[in-house]
Amino acid sequence: MTAGYSLDHSEREYDQPTDKDISLHARRNLERAIGYRFLNAVLLDTAMSHRSWSNMFEGIPSYERLEYLGDAVLSLVVADYTYKKWPDLQEGPLAKIRSDVVSQPALAEIATKIGLGNLIKLGKGEIAEGGRSKPSILSDALEALIGAIYIDSNSDFQMVYEIIIKWFEHPIERASRSPGMYNYKESLQMIVQKNSGELPEYVVDSNGPDHSRHFDAYVYVNGELRGSGSGSSKKSAEQMAAKSALQNM
Repeated sequence: MTAGYSLDHSEREYDQPTDKDISLHARRNLERAIGYRFLNAVLLDTAMSHRSWSNMFEGIPSYERLEYLGDAVLSLVVADYTYKKWPDLQEGPLAKIRSDVVSQPALAEIATKIGLGNLIKLGKGEIAEGGRSKPSILSDALEALIGAIYIDSNSDFQMVYEIIIKWFEHPIERASRSPGMYNYKESLQMIVQKNSGELPEYVVDSNGPDHSRHFDAYVYVNGELRGSGSGSSKKSAEQMAAKSALQNM
């Protein structure tokens, strides 16, 4: 058992690996993708256990406690990194960058890149509803994974810091160019391509005089309308449509 990790009563019952655990092959693939090898495999199993899965097996905790911890660690890392990298930025822009980076779309994008969806353990109903590609589940599981790494490393903040920045450096740089406007289109495209191989399709209507045009955008995934949005430009309308789709998926 990794030093510094304390199990409560409900978690002790899940101390030994079972046939419900993530396979060694899948765990090793994930560890290569994230650049970290777990000492305590039970932590990784817990980090990948959605509530719908845990409810099926008595004594198996869900990832919610680890998600809580991972959210706090991630927020601190991003705040520290941006504070040091941009010493001239004031609180407002720094807060917007952090908000963009620690948002559900950004987290889901990273989770998709490392193939986390295939490892998340879900109940049958959640699987049938496409839970493995839901941004809400992907983002929660990534935060739980961060929490698990933090505990497994015996609270080695510097090591976890380096891992997180390795994953999030590009999203942070992207957010810094336009604080408060996360690239929802890019996130949606990555998630859709990963799960279906297709590309989202956008339809944009415009109205109003040339000096004051208004745009309405609609995004289709596999031929199905999944989101809509409006804006003063085609680009902003498509971004809002993509954001709507991510929230609806």
